[in-house]
Amino acid sequence: MLKKSTLFIFTFFLLFQHSYAQKPQKPNAAEIYNQIQKLNFLGSVLYIAAHPDDENTRLISYFSNEKMARTAYLSLTRGDGGQNLIGPELRELLGVIRTQELIEARKIDGGEQFFSRANDFGFSKNPEETFEIWDKEKVLADVVWTIRKFQPDVIINRFDHRSPGTTHGHHTASAMLSVEAFDLSNNTERFPEQLQWYTPWQCKRVFFNPSVWFYGSQEKFDSADKSNFSTLETGVYYSDLGLSNQEIAALSRSCHKSQGFGSTGSRGQDKEYLELINGEPLKDKTNIFEGIDTSWNRIEGGKAIGKAITNIQERFNYSNPSASIPALIKTYQMIEALDENHWKPIKLNEIKNIIASCAGLYLEAVASEDQATPGSTVKIKIEAINRSAIPMELKSITSFPDKNNTDINKALEFNNTQNLSVNIQLPENMSYSQPNWLKEKPTTGMYQVSDQKTIGIADIIRDVKLEFNITINGISIPFERVVVYKFNDKVKGEMYNFLDVVPEVSSKIIDQISFFNDGNKKKMAVIVKAGKDNIKGELMLELGDNWNVFPPYIPFSLDQKDNEKTFYFDVTPPKEASEITAKSIVLLDNNKKQDKEQIMINYDHISKQQVLLPSEAKFKKLDLITTNERIGYIMGAGDNVPECLSQMGYKVTLITPEEINTRYLNNFDVIITGIRAYNTLPFLKTRQHLLLEFVKRGKTLIVQYNTPDRTIPANIAPYPLTLSNDRVTDENATVEFLTPEHPILNYPNQITQKDFKGWTQEQGLYYPNVFDAAFTPILSSHDKGESPKKGALLVASYGKGQYIYTGLSLFRELPEGVSGAYRLLANMIALKTPETIETQP
Repeated sequence: MLKKSTLFIFTFFLLFQHSYAQKPQKPNAAEIYNQIQKLNFLGSVLYIAAHPDDENTRLISYFSNEKMARTAYLSLTRGDGGQNLIGPELRELLGVIRTQELIEARKIDGGEQFFSRANDFGFSKNPEETFEIWDKEKVLADVVWTIRKFQPDVIINRFDHRSPGTTHGHHTASAMLSVEAFDLSNNTERFPEQLQWYTPWQCKRVFFNPSVWFYGSQEKFDSADKSNFSTLETGVYYSDLGLSNQEIAALSRSCHKSQGFGSTGSRGQDKEYLELINGEPLKDKTNIFEGIDTSWNRIEGGKAIGKAITNIQERFNYSNPSASIPALIKTYQMIEALDENHWKPIKLNEIKNIIASCAGLYLEAVASEDQATPGSTVKIKIEAINRSAIPMELKSITSFPDKNNTDINKALEFNNTQNLSVNIQLPENMSYSQPNWLKEKPTTGMYQVSDQKTIGIADIIRDVKLEFNITINGISIPFERVVVYKFNDKVKGEMYNFLDVVPEVSSKIIDQISFFNDGNKKKMAVIVKAGKDNIKGELMLELGDNWNVFPPYIPFSLDQKDNEKTFYFDVTPPKEASEITAKSIVLLDNNKKQDKEQIMINYDHISKQQVLLPSEAKFKKLDLITTNERIGYIMGAGDNVPECLSQMGYKVTLITPEEINTRYLNNFDVIITGIRAYNTLPFLKTRQHLLLEFVKRGKTLIVQYNTPDRTIPANIAPYPLTLSNDRVTDENATVEFLTPEHPILNYPNQITQKDFKGWTQEQGLYYPNVFDAAFTPILSSHDKGESPKKGALLVASYGKGQYIYTGLSLFRELPEGVSGAYRLLANMIALKTPETIETQP
């Protein structure tokens, strides 16, 4: 299918997808024309699934760019429970990364992005378990809220609501909630608190989007009866861009870098299938909008607007887009006069962008610094330029949040830059720039967002902005720009960040987990960072009962913004075993209290993110015995296990596969491979024979979980072992000791059932399900209604040494301070030497 023109208002981001997301758009004539096409279509599609990367980017791109529909993806979670292939961030910090990856994906495929408050608590085997942990009523309310807000004509589910237990429980749950919300969104008796903002809405149809994955194989999918399915020809070629729809979709999917979902585009014919689940049947199964008026006629008084836009399309001059401005201004006035609350604001925003693009109207507000504190004054440099012959005048600039209006009254003459400056006074109670879903304490299953209006918003809400009030052909039009920070990188060139509103001061306990097992006092380091100049106060370390800290407080003074100082407290544990959460608290001279740690997430493929979390650490006096092994750690997908090992007292060295040789390995007693090391380090398999020889000489190799795919070498273990998708998702599942006398359960720590209490998210994942008789399975557990899984911890003697494979989720449990995980890991490490084995009971 050949498409002569297409909507690509986001082409800029295709060409510069590694630049920061705040870089302004500068569309060309073809892109402007397609914005006009989009302006003349009033139909919408909402795609619904459970996680980032569940979405079908081919369909999102197809509806947004071929059909010109307003298209959005509702991901019920932010992917907090997944793994991270690009860094150590897990849980809510990974959720922040994956949220931004979805935002970048939508900029490429043309969609919008929404979320619910559901927390991705990890893998779930059925929707019943999912709903036990999620607050089903609240998640359902969020789906209804999104439907009422977005008003989709059509909903498409990624997953089937009729097949519980065949896929991730979150997947099926997303479809079940979508089907239920289809009937409820038009019911005024359900979630009536939402109706002060949005009206009830009845979607026309809801579909299921089956795929090869759903059927299990390409062969089964090809042979399936599709006679009742709607078939969409999605293999569109966009000639003005030189890309196929599939190539756009692949670029979008490749934004999910933290999940390793880089995708290669394809070309040629392509089909997508939709099964009608509810709503009006279709006569024409190729047109899911059948019976829906997607023209301006659907709005009272809109018919004339549709004709005006059609006329603009027909007369559009690619060589001189500004020739369309007089007609666009008249159309803007017609839209503004509508008595309608849904499409009116959407189309006003679209047509303003088109007018600015046709005029080459460039408006920018750049802060002098990238951070500011509440109550401070932000200096803004303004650039305004009109690169058309259309007369314009910059009447005034209104700043927010202080709502200060500055009269300008300057003509914007052709290609003549106006450089101005204003100051924005931030209020003392200004909210910090941070993900709105992390402002309140979450539960295992739900994030807490008290402000109904902000539920589901994807990005950080940026309140520092300017409104440029510009008169064009005698009509005043406001153009809003968020304040950014711009700088030049010697390698990357022009770079952008958002302006972040930051705390006046933040603090961080350097060691997130500390052990006091010898009963002696330890010096604990706390970093204090200034968010502004000349900050003074007192730093305190708040501990639990029976723990002592000296001094009780430390005065500090920081002269310049971004300065940091490290302070030390002597902490003494109680005599008995104890575990506490220590809190770092700063009292400022103005009597303000700050207890947040500032975390900056900064990767090239997403916008920089400030996350503010309680400044806390876990102090533990455990019944934990460790030995003196030297450990080499091969980092895989990324985890914090090495830091936890160091806290246990081990000497840990990070090593790369390239460094592995027999002489170098002699420096270590134990080698541990990080999570998914064999999946993510292709060179590692070329050194596997050296690692096995290391074991044979009397050392220990501990292999943490990998996913079963083609990257796994045949000799990942010294004896046959097959990885599977087996896992135990219930972190509280009862654990049976299959070989209670085995040294790994007895030395140097006596492992009991108590050591499996307090685990988080899951017990383990991707267990081997077939393994040689040379392996001794140590543990057995299972989720409700399932057969026992015995692959969580396998031990085999090989030569003089020990090989251990474990799918236990140590990478989650250790950073969370789960005591039993530390004790069991200490025993794995101590298993290495023959002399140790001889002394074990």
